[in-house]
This record gives sequence, C-alpha cells and structure tokens, in this order.
Amino acid sequence: MERVLSDGDEGQRNVAATRGADESVERLYESEELPSWQKQLTLRAFIVSFFLALPFAVVMMKLKLTTGIVPPLNILAGLLGFFFIKSATSFLEKCGFAMQPFTRQENCIIQACVIASSGIACNGGFGSYLLGMSEVAKQTSKDDNPNDTKNPQLSWMIGFLFLVTFLGLFTALPLRKIMIIDYRLTYPSGTAIAHLINNFHTRGENLAKKQLKTLRKYFTFSFIWATFQWVSTSEYACGLHGFPIFGSKAYNKSFYFDFSATYVGVGMICPYLTNISFLIGAILWWGIMGPLIEKRKGDWYHGESLDSHNLNVYAITIATAMILGDGFYNFGKILSHVLLDLYHRIRNRNAAQALPVGGRSPTPLALSYDDQRRTLFFLKEQIPTWVGIVGYFTLRLVAATIIPHIFTPLKWYYIVVIFLFAPAVAFCNAYGSGLMAWPLSDFHGKFVIYAVSAWVGASHGGVLAGLAACGVMTNCVSASADLIQDFKTGYMTLASPRSILVSQIIGTAMGCVISPCVFWIFYKSSDGLGVYGSQYPAPLATLYRYVAVLAAEGNSSLPKFCVAFFFGFFSVAIVINGIRDAVGPRWGRFIPIPFAMGISFIAGANYAVDMCVGSLILFIWERVNKVEADAFAPTVASGLICGDGMWTLVSAMLNMGGVKPPLCMRFLPRNVSGKVDKFLREH
Repeated sequence: MERVLSDGDEGQRNVAATRGADESVERLYESEELPSWQKQLTLRAFIVSFFLALPFAVVMMKLKLTTGIVPPLNILAGLLGFFFIKSATSFLEKCGFAMQPFTRQENCIIQACVIASSGIACNGGFGSYLLGMSEVAKQTSKDDNPNDTKNPQLSWMIGFLFLVTFLGLFTALPLRKIMIIDYRLTYPSGTAIAHLINNFHTRGENLAKKQLKTLRKYFTFSFIWATFQWVSTSEYACGLHGFPIFGSKAYNKSFYFDFSATYVGVGMICPYLTNISFLIGAILWWGIMGPLIEKRKGDWYHGESLDSHNLNVYAITIATAMILGDGFYNFGKILSHVLLDLYHRIRNRNAAQALPVGGRSPTPLALSYDDQRRTLFFLKEQIPTWVGIVGYFTLRLVAATIIPHIFTPLKWYYIVVIFLFAPAVAFCNAYGSGLMAWPLSDFHGKFVIYAVSAWVGASHGGVLAGLAACGVMTNCVSASADLIQDFKTGYMTLASPRSILVSQIIGTAMGCVISPCVFWIFYKSSDGLGVYGSQYPAPLATLYRYVAVLAAEGNSSLPKFCVAFFFGFFSVAIVINGIRDAVGPRWGRFIPIPFAMGISFIAGANYAVDMCVGSLILFIWERVNKVEADAFAPTVASGLICGDGMWTLVSAMLNMGGVKPPLCMRFLPRNVSGKVDKFLREH
C-alpha cells in the first residue's frame, strides 16, 4: 500500500528471524527432483487460494473503507497455504490415499495467487478513486457537473479491472530478468516470504503449527467478540463503540476507544511510529485546529459544526497537502536513489552487476551455492519476451478502445498518452520496491489525477477523467511491482517463472471478480458508506476527488485561507521528512510521518486510539518476552483482523437480507440519563 505501511520493515524483520545457522537452503534439497512448472500448478493449490482470497479481500476492503491503511498480510497467506495443504495431505495419506507431495514451489504458487487476488481489493481503488467517482463523494465536494459522476456497478468495475490489471502483468514481464538476475534487487517482502516458505518446509513445521493454533484461537475470539458487539448496535450510535472512555466532550471530537479488534490488530502490525503519527494528527486536527477554526464560523466559512461541509474542506485540504507533500518528498528521494544506483551499476560494470549485453547475461563470479542454483533454474524456464510485448500492445489497444466507453470524458488519446509513460513509471516503481520496499503507485496515481483533470478541464468532465486515469496508472504499475516481487519469491524457492506467471494470472482473474463483489456488498448494505463521520468514511475517496476537483476547477470556490493552509502544510510535510532523514534513524524514529498524520484528519481519532492500544499491547509483550512476541505477535494480530473482518461480511449479508440487530446499548452523561429515566417513567 502506502509508504507508511510498506511491508519492507516487516519483511526485513522476518528475513532476519527466519534465517537459521545453516545458510545454504538449497543443499537440503540437492537430492530431490525439482517438479516441472506444470506439476507446480495443482488444482488443490488454486482451490485453497480461492478460499483464502475471499476473507483476505473482505479484510482489506474493510480497512480501505475505514482508514485506508492496510498492514502487510502476505506472510499470513504463506502460513495458511502451508498448513491447509499440509494438513489435508497428511489426513488423506493416513486414510490410504496416495497424494502428491506438498512442495515449497506449490506453497509459493498459493501465496502468489492469494496476494494477486486480494491485492486488487487493496489497489483496485474501491476506497479511493472508484468510490470518489460516485454521488456520495460528489456530495462531499459539492461540485455540480453531471459529467463528473459515475456510480459503481459490478459490470463496468469488473471489466475495467480486467483491462488495466492484466496490462500491468504484461508490462512487468520484460523486466523480470533485469530486476532479479542482473540487478539482484532485494525485494524485502518477497525475500521474507521466501525465507518463511523455505523454513516451513525444512525445520519450521512445528512453529507453523503453533502459529496456526494461535491464529485460530484469536480468529475465533475476534469473530465472537464482533458478534457480541453487533447484537447491541441497532443504530450507529449504539454499542460498545459509543463508550465515552475519555469523557463526553472528547467523545464528541471522536476521541474514544471503540473496542475494534481489527484496528487493535492493525496497531500490533504497523510500526510504532505510524500509530503515534496517526494519533498526533488526530490530536492536531480534532483536538486543536478543528475547534479553533470552528470558532471562525461566519467569517472563514459557513456551517454549524465539525461535520459541516465547509469546515470539512479545511480538514481535507490539510490532509491532502500533507499526503502529497510526503509523497512528493519520497518520490524525489527514491528517484534519486534509483538513478544513483543505476549510474553506479552501469559505471562499475562487472560480472555480477553488468546490464545484459547482446541478449547474454553475465556469469556471476562470487555467488553463493544457493544463488548459483537459483539463477540456473530461473533462467532455465524463461518466458519468451514476445509474450510480454504482444500481450502489452494487444491489451493497450483493447483498453484504449473500451475504456472511453466506460468513462466518456477520458478520450482514447488521453489513454494513449498514459500508456506511453506507463512502462517507464512501472520500471521506476518496481525498481524502487526492490531497492527500498517503498512502492509509490499511490503517488503516481495522484499525480495523474492532477495532470489529466487539469488537461481535460472542469467543463468537459475533468474530475471523472482524472479519477479514471488514476485507476489506469495505479493498477498497471502496482500489478507490475507485485509480479516482480513474486518472481523474487519464486527465484528463492525454485518456483518456475512460468508457474508464477500462471498463478498471477489466475489470482488476478479471481480478484477482478471477488473484489468488486465484496465491495458491492459493502456498498449496498452499509448506510453512509463514504460519508464523513460514518462507520465507513472512506477518507481516501474524499481526498482523491478533492484533488481532481482542485485540478479541474481551481481554488476559487474554496473557503478562506484554504490555499494558504495547503501550501503551508505541503511545505511542512517536506520539512518534516527532511529533518527525519537528516538526523538519522536514531532520532528520526521519534519524528512523526506526515502521511499518517494527514489520514487521521479525515478518518477520525478513534482509529488512532485503537491502533495505539495495539501498539501498547505489543510493547508490553516485547518487554515481557521478546522472542515470543516476535514469533506470534503478527499471528495474533492477523487473527484479530481476520475474525472481525469475516463478521463484517456476515453482518453485511444479514443487513442486505433485512436482519437488524435486536438491541441498542447507549452510554449517556449522568444528567441526560436522569432525564431519560424520568421520561420513561412518565410514558
């Protein structure tokens, strides 16, 4: 997802944790026959992938529609895939059935398929540009052009996602050898998953069983807890999430703990700095700036409270400025790293680092036994280059023909221009992901919104065109980076590049159907989806539409000082990032992250409180038993997130069926409670 929650830090911790004393993994498999790429693709692997992809999509969709912050869950996919297949195989063998052995290559196929499918729920724009096109987001921005709205429908969402996501897969194919073999990029998350899979299939089976037992326990607890909470929420303000733990005044400013297992789990996975930054941003807006600006009602803006449209615009303006400033700084930082690294690699050519010349790859001089064996098998079953080229240009032609019929303001020539830049942007994004684990597809998307919306203009549907163009670019470059990362995992587990590609294609096809269907359930069953202050505020949808409106219409309709706030906080975000890099990691870990601060301006302080509770639990656990915390904290957090997420799907389906919670539990101040009791006695 975003730079703040990149799985690189998590991946690096897991890489360190999964390396044993014997560094040579491939010697353990030296005597085993490597299955062909066709045998790596098994029916059972894709059946398990489908049943894992569904809950993953639900969890990611819920997170996208609440705060927009999604923690890394890809390692959980590898763990669940291992245990489900391993358990089923062992059971059937005991029953007398001859079963094909479960290999690490098959485990890698499951992980790649699940992440490809559920990744569309994260990167498909359901909580950002797609919802930003709808009537809901339009009401938030108050723009009146009928050409700037397109409400979600399953048919066009599925078709659009098929076009732009598969385009990204074919864009990545020519880059696989350059990134993995020639440049030897790390891809921390892909490397971490590969180490875990290798470990599961060598000496880590007992640990995997313990982790799954823990996962099952906390999944069950979270599901039952969510069910208990649902029973008492016949209205939105009812239930435990309405408990004013910090007092009534703080509750009115969204400062309360809503007992959400999902965000306690998210807080346990996300870095401490992310959670603290989220809380600092909440305090800054909901506790300080919001109330101060509210006093300027009638002078700066017209409205009644923090929920009024014009005051909401201030929050969106500042959040947008901080997020764009953070993205702008890190884009420049990563681009400079990429260009500098490329310069040194080209300048200092040697057998290990040279660019491919004449179609030949240099022979590594100082590779370990593992890397020599992995390189040999990776190059043995290559995918013909023409497959990527033909696939890319064919889909490019189809997309340029069909997408203008889905989004009328986005003419074919705008799409052609986007496709001219897409391969270069995909290369930079994939290279940055491999070098520093910081994908910037979201920043590229926001930049495309601004460029295309301004180019098309407000009178010709520039808002809708910019949001649609964002979807084209974001899905293309994120799918490319994900595929290269899976090639890295396959490289380290000796999974064939061909089987990885087939797994990605099947997983992507699953995701293009599963994710829109899951979103449709949320969209049809949730009252106030995308509305400021609701259960699912979808802050990124509001933010993305705001960027498009600002680019297309200019700033003339904004309340007083909005432009000053925008440039001021844009600069503040750049300065904060610069200071954090200047002081180094020792002191930089105490400087907040502007992106996380900006999100809390729109999402609400209660999510920050939940996540900080998760951080506190992890902090205490690490002080009591750090080894146990390192091994089981991500599993506990994943159980809490997935259990609550599954109940969200169940409750949404109950709501669509007309089944409502039977009770309403409310918490009232003492004086109000007395009045209510008196009223009930009299009536």
